Amino acid sequence: MAPSGLSAAPIRLKDLVEFDGVRANDLVGYGLVVGLNGTGDGLRNAPFTEEIMTNILERLGVNVTGEQFRPKNVAAVLVTASLPPFARAGSPMDVTVSAIGDASSLLGGTLIMTPLNAADGDIYAVAQGTIIAGGVTAAGDAATVTQGVPTAGVIPSGATIEREIDFDFSSLTTLRLALRTPDFTTAGRIESAINSHFGSHVALMMDAGTVELDIAATHMQSPAHALGRIENIMVEPERRARVVVDQRSGTIVMGDDVRISRVAVSQGNLTLRIEEAPLVSQANPFAPGETIVVPRTAAAITDEPGIGLAEVREGTSLSEVIAGLNALGVAPRDMIDILKSIKASGALHAEFIVR
Repeated sequence: MAPSGLSAAPIRLKDLVEFDGVRANDLVGYGLVVGLNGTGDGLRNAPFTEEIMTNILERLGVNVTGEQFRPKNVAAVLVTASLPPFARAGSPMDVTVSAIGDASSLLGGTLIMTPLNAADGDIYAVAQGTIIAGGVTAAGDAATVTQGVPTAGVIPSGATIEREIDFDFSSLTTLRLALRTPDFTTAGRIESAINSHFGSHVALMMDAGTVELDIAATHMQSPAHALGRIENIMVEPERRARVVVDQRSGTIVMGDDVRISRVAVSQGNLTLRIEEAPLVSQANPFAPGETIVVPRTAAAITDEPGIGLAEVREGTSLSEVIAGLNALGVAPRDMIDILKSIKASGALHAEFIVR
């Protein structure tokens, strides 16, 4: 069990909010990777690979109509990228390449020029380059071993931006700050910190997740100058009391504001064990009879004594809560079940999140 922090330290404003209009845009494209070492798509199982390869060759002036070709060094892929805010034409950006057919590896392949489209259907970038795959596969006659994911990779600076987002940031008269974790107290503190920094009323809390900034009232030259001045203002955020558990790994994380009321807990384990040990019975040599298998099953139920009825005292601080729960002396996975039961009884005063 790990505490998430002893106290909430002041954090820069730009780490707490998203600025209106300052966001990335997702791009996606469908392309072809060539130059693979026999690890590409099987064209019988991935006919779309043959179709895109035919289209590319015909655009290059090669007539392949009616031809039968079955190369193993090509693969159809999906190319994804994130267009950064305020990206300008000619700027590079990274792309991710993922196989969509039955290719076994993209290691060493080269992505052919692939247009990248946004949600509006327009092309904003073009990707091309050598793929850096994050895995490796080794195979023999009777065994194959794979480490990582060789069917996906990245191309650093593999795309060139061809079109800019039509957004005039400098013409904004007001700017909204969207809190990543909406909270009325935190939004109020942001409003107070900005107004105190400028010495006038320039920010207004609209709701738990939005603070509006009046650009004209800041008397700055542009919205960019205003954001440059406020983004490093330190604000102490308010966090909700939360207990987050991961059942797969048995991890428990508790926030500093978690409180627990006085409660009694009893916990024990019930173990059911079934073992099969079949017995083979056969006749003596040259004697009449047949070999049969006689089933043998051993079943047992073990009820461990558990911890008995233990008292968890009221905790007014995180360290007291942890000390009280650790006094139960149970494993982390049993602790998860205990926390669920304490929450159900109303004694755990925190949001309980199970992942």
